[in-house]
Amino acid sequence: MPRVTVIGAGFAALTAVRKLRAADASLTIDLIAPKPEFVFYPGTIWVPTGLRQPEDLVVPLEPFFKRMNVNYRQASAQGMGEAGRVVSTDKGDVRNDGLIIACGGRFIRKLPGIEHSLLPCGGVDVVTQIRDRLRALEGGTLAFGFAGNPKEPSAMRGGPVFEFLFGIDTWLRQQGKRDKFKLVFFTPAEKPGQRLGPKAVEGIMREMAKRNIETHLGHKMKAFEANKVITEGGEFAADMILFMPGMTGNQWFDNTELPRSEGGMIKADQFCQVEGWDKVYVAGDSGSFPGPDWLPKQAHMADLQAEAAVANLMDNFSGKAASHTFKAELVCIVDSFSSGMLVARTPSKNLVLPSFVGFHWAKRAFEWAYLRKYR
Repeated sequence: MPRVTVIGAGFAALTAVRKLRAADASLTIDLIAPKPEFVFYPGTIWVPTGLRQPEDLVVPLEPFFKRMNVNYRQASAQGMGEAGRVVSTDKGDVRNDGLIIACGGRFIRKLPGIEHSLLPCGGVDVVTQIRDRLRALEGGTLAFGFAGNPKEPSAMRGGPVFEFLFGIDTWLRQQGKRDKFKLVFFTPAEKPGQRLGPKAVEGIMREMAKRNIETHLGHKMKAFEANKVITEGGEFAADMILFMPGMTGNQWFDNTELPRSEGGMIKADQFCQVEGWDKVYVAGDSGSFPGPDWLPKQAHMADLQAEAAVANLMDNFSGKAASHTFKAELVCIVDSFSSGMLVARTPSKNLVLPSFVGFHWAKRAFEWAYLRKYR
């Protein structure tokens, strides 16, 4: 039977494993990742406010690998040979008959002084630092911002920053300390959240005004200092800075001949197949895909791309050409700790439902249901 290698242990990678095993019980699956664990990043927004503990969001994957009959290889990918048939790792080579690259992307941390900021999607250790820093402050200015990759419009993840911003604002109000803090939102974009759609932008800006959150918009980032955010439009003091930069491809991609987009991602076609490579697919944040300019980098999209990649790879093994595409769809709940705004977007529709407590509980229910598949 064919041997498939999956690189990664995130949303796209684990969805690929489930779909591969469902498609063929006898398939040999090798999974390469540095750690046998899954981090549920959407839930990290609740760590600073105490709704989640870091350990709630890290799922050991050994039981899942055993159930799925996966050969887990604890290693880091470093390169590729034989047109994708061999993956080079720091623990040796892994051969395959088919490959799915789902190892995520890399944040561009090149701004001078960026080490003075905290990366909201930097993992449980970073959000724990945010929690501890927040609790140590008696007052001051909290700055929340994001930027993109100018050469890769889709390589932006701003939604979680809104959730950290609104969630921390709500928590401070519940603690009776909001009047001691100034909250500032900043981004080079003049209209933040455009990927969510015009209605969502209006709703987010209204919510900021309602919560007395100051904004610093439309100015290119220049640098950070220990207690300062500096842009081309001015600077402002900040006692804690949360900043989400744009994304690019992983560094090990440079050691391969994989086709790359201008922004550094792996170029894929509408079937998630790496352009010009036989039985090599990409899903999630690693790839640059055709689609609308708002095509999101989010877990839901990664899952849809992984499903398409697996369906096409299995067809390839049967001698068929790739034909399965993925649906361009953005679905998210912009959570604010006690309620949430629902946003959905397709090429033909853009739905925005105002903040409602039920959406917050729906997001928590989805987390439980999603993680149950891997626990």
